[in-house]
Amino acid sequence: DKKRIEETKGGLLADSYRWVLKHSDFQQWLDDKQSRLLWIKGDPGKGKTMLLCGIVNEMSRLTKLRDREATTLLSYFFCQATDKRINNAAAVLRGLIYQLIDQQPSLVSHVRKKYDHGIERPFEGVNGWVALSTVFENILQDPSLKSTYLIVDALDECETHLPQLLKLVVESISTSPRVK
Repeated sequence: DKKRIEETKGGLLADSYRWVLKHSDFQQWLDDKQSRLLWIKGDPGKGKTMLLCGIVNEMSRLTKLRDREATTLLSYFFCQATDKRINNAAAVLRGLIYQLIDQQPSLVSHVRKKYDHGIERPFEGVNGWVALSTVFENILQDPSLKSTYLIVDALDECETHLPQLLKLVVESISTSPRVK
């Protein structure tokens, strides 16, 4: 979705986002262990999504340079109100969880636990959100979890369970010192 968004909007211009990487608020969030949440906000159409595309690209590059042994994870999600696949909190968690497991396969044990209860599709239906949020919380509390950056774009375009998602994010970063 990120690549599609970049292409749809005409491509990513480095000068349109590099400035934020030097901004004191961004640097404080990046370097200070106590600074866990960075919120970028602005009016619609001001370039926040493209800014975050650039941040994701740069963070991905930086984590690879710093961590030849991959001790840092980067997981991101881009919400879009006009696309039912990616405009809800369950989709956000699915995307974040998938990327975390893809980078640290041992975390898949938290997903397997849900299937071990004999439920055919534990992450769908009326209890899907509860199951996903439980898995997400368990992953973020896993003692083997590497240092992790989570980036979510366009939270205001999340049309289902947004308050629960915001609460989950705030609680998760406050209880997991390795997560920003």
